[in-house]
Amino acid sequence: MQMLFNLFLLLLAVVNVAAFVIVGLDKRKSLKEEERYPEVSFFLLASMFGSLGIFLGMFLFRHKIRKAYFPLGIGFMLAQQIVLLWLIYKLI
Repeated sequence: MQMLFNLFLLLLAVVNVAAFVIVGLDKRKSLKEEERYPEVSFFLLASMFGSLGIFLGMFLFRHKIRKAYFPLGIGFMLAQQIVLLWLIYKLI
């Protein structure tokens, strides 16, 4: 069971790195005034446990922090996911 949890953590790391990179790419596209990723894609990635990567990317790249619903929504999803991961870990 522990091996399965470790595999899940690896997958979690991959999703969060991808989410972080996508926030950076979207910021670059916004500076170049190119077509950008839809906001729903950020929330979709966050719902797939990529909220930490998006949250860190938002503040590192200073992207999407002016819209109050974005940091609040992603932060709330991050808090939920931390609690859920803690509960899963306790059950193992």
